[in-house]
Amino acid sequence: MDYIILDIEFNGRKFASDLPMEVIEIGAVRLDSSLKPAGEFSSLVKPVYFSKLNPFIRKKTGIPQHEIDAAPGFPSVIAEFESWLGSGDSFLLVTWGGEDIKRIVFDTRMHKLNEAYWTGLHYFDLLKGYLRYKKVSNDVSVEAALQELNLVPEGSAHRALDDARMTSEVFRKIFAELDFSLKQQYKDQFSNSKERRLVKNAVRTMLAQKKPQTWEAFAESELAAKIPLTDPRKTAELRDYFLAELEKKK
Repeated sequence: MDYIILDIEFNGRKFASDLPMEVIEIGAVRLDSSLKPAGEFSSLVKPVYFSKLNPFIRKKTGIPQHEIDAAPGFPSVIAEFESWLGSGDSFLLVTWGGEDIKRIVFDTRMHKLNEAYWTGLHYFDLLKGYLRYKKVSNDVSVEAALQELNLVPEGSAHRALDDARMTSEVFRKIFAELDFSLKQQYKDQFSNSKERRLVKNAVRTMLAQKKPQTWEAFAESELAAKIPLTDPRKTAELRDYFLAELEKKK
């Protein structure tokens, strides 16, 4: 079993827009079963929308505009990457958080490509694994994890391949402490982390005040003015989250 440490960079916007965020760089490190480096993948990706990088992204990543202009498009890059990866049964994908796999799935859909390869893969969220290892709940960056583990970062933060290399160092350092039974497959989410955190905090307050509520009453009193509940998929997801939080407190 190989381990593929994945990192992507994607474009950002300074303004609200219905147009999608897009992957602009993919970087990955392959570790073999003994955790030795066994290959790397790196490619820039030319976006369809917002082809000019905004100043924030350009400064954050250091990616020159002319290199983005000359980069291949997502369909050819993702085909090359899938070929490099090989069969999904031969490796476990490792990410720092869930955003990387989400962005690849979204771009695959945007380009009307077959998403089955990506939704069928198992991946391990190393950020969650690291937080369990440290017994903390607040998210940390890869750079902060390296510092806490007394590892010296190399390369440029916010470039995909360099970030994948740094993440692989964290992975190797705490490998023996990780619970791989907690691997996941991609699942669409219709609520965001801020909305789920709001539900969690509201449940905690409700129980502290000893005022248990049904979901319907809870949604009306705690959420209606703060979260748009017009999408039934989001409402159902937050309801399940509400019930799960109640179950934890029993």
